[in-house]
Amino acid sequence: MSARPRVLVAPVTVTPSKPLTPSHLKGLLWTDVLYRATALVADATYRYSPTTYHPTEQTLGFWYYLDQFHLDVDYSQMSEEEIGELYVGYRACAQTVSAAALRPYADAVEHTGWVHPAGARVLRLWTGHYARLGLRDPGLEVHQPPGLSLEEALDQLKQAGVVLDQRADGGPVYLDATRYGLPLRQIVAADGRPNYLACALRELLPLAPAYDEVVLLHDSGLERDYQLLARLLARSGPAVRRVSLSRVPVDGRITSARYGGWQDHSFGALLRAMDGRCEPESFRLGMRLYFVASLGPGQQESFRLERLAHWTARAQRLLDRSRTVAARTDTALLERHRSDHFYIDPYRLVSSLLGRHRPAPEPGLLSEVLL
Repeated sequence: MSARPRVLVAPVTVTPSKPLTPSHLKGLLWTDVLYRATALVADATYRYSPTTYHPTEQTLGFWYYLDQFHLDVDYSQMSEEEIGELYVGYRACAQTVSAAALRPYADAVEHTGWVHPAGARVLRLWTGHYARLGLRDPGLEVHQPPGLSLEEALDQLKQAGVVLDQRADGGPVYLDATRYGLPLRQIVAADGRPNYLACALRELLPLAPAYDEVVLLHDSGLERDYQLLARLLARSGPAVRRVSLSRVPVDGRITSARYGGWQDHSFGALLRAMDGRCEPESFRLGMRLYFVASLGPGQQESFRLERLAHWTARAQRLLDRSRTVAARTDTALLERHRSDHFYIDPYRLVSSLLGRHRPAPEPGLLSEVLL
């Protein structure tokens, strides 16, 4: 019997500075279904480390701002919406923080695993949200440093001939994949600060060679960066697959969480609106039916609470029907939702439950993948 394929699932992370929005929930639910289904037919690893991405200016700059202007705040009792409002204020002030001012924060993150109390509070709240949604917690509150330092990652990339390092002349560091038809991409600023892509390379370069397939789930707005990341990771041997997901419009518009406007459709608001309207299991399954199968990978309809309520009601009917079926997990069903890749396609899998004349879903599949 041949060995099971080794699959690394590595989604884009959400910065712990704001509430979870419909776009965030879509990415998290897609990742959860993909990982849990794939783990039934492959040796799958789910890598999602907030620690890796704390050194970016987006996070450290916010923490510096909080310590400058909100030093006496007790974050331990704040909601993620309240912390998110502070983040909106930080972005609105457009304050430029020097690399020297952020260096103590970066050193604390790198060497001690320190997390600012505001970030720690958001991650703690998200741990509760994951439990409510039935999401596998990949270690939101665990210190999970990347396998390479920034310099070690750059050395590997230099040996591969894909780095243009201008720091000796006071300039930035670029990834140079022009041989693949991709433009230069700055990953380290002239003052030494890494961006998100540099952090991803620190994490994934040492991990990728141990796998047959690496699956990158990301926002469609990051298409260019993830094309580049996939090219670089594939050099070490694995097949690299990208799952690109569009954001979820709200009232016909897509806006970044940094600008606010999420007060009526944060996950907390969603929970309050759905309170008492369905059972916990139908809520979990209904969220997957809505965000994975109904909204799909692309940009379609705007988020609507009444549509979510519709899908939770349909989820309850599926759950009721499943109780008449013998409990087992049919991996043959999962295998049908692969083509030229090892991972299980979440959209195809969840959509397969919804055909008018489809048999009742098996309880094993629901409990192991969708609840």
